[in-house]
Amino acid sequence: MLNALTLVTGVAALLLAAWCGWAAHRDQPTKDWHFIGMAVVSLLAVIQLVVGIVQLARGEKPEQGTTIFVAYLLGAFACVPAAGFMSLAERTRWGSVTVAAGGVVLAVLEVRLYDIWGG
Repeated sequence: MLNALTLVTGVAALLLAAWCGWAAHRDQPTKDWHFIGMAVVSLLAVIQLVVGIVQLARGEKPEQGTTIFVAYLLGAFACVPAAGFMSLAERTRWGSVTVAAGGVVLAVLEVRLYDIWGG
């Protein structure tokens, strides 16, 4: 796995979480700018998903098993978009809290992906 990509994705997820957490603190729902941030973080997760699948196709193996690695890759890919859709349903500060939580969850998944790959 690319360590730099994992680090960048995790840091971007934490920045998104802090940004949306700040919006929730100010009693604001998610706005268009937040969705642009979610799109950037989601794009990084898509790139990581593709890189992970390509590495598996080339014969590289994670230390803790391919099945769990693919499951975490898919979870990381779906985490922020799912939080974004849920924030659309809740157009109050709790929508921002949901996205902030999704960012934190993605950062934790990144740490776990690094560990599963053998980092």
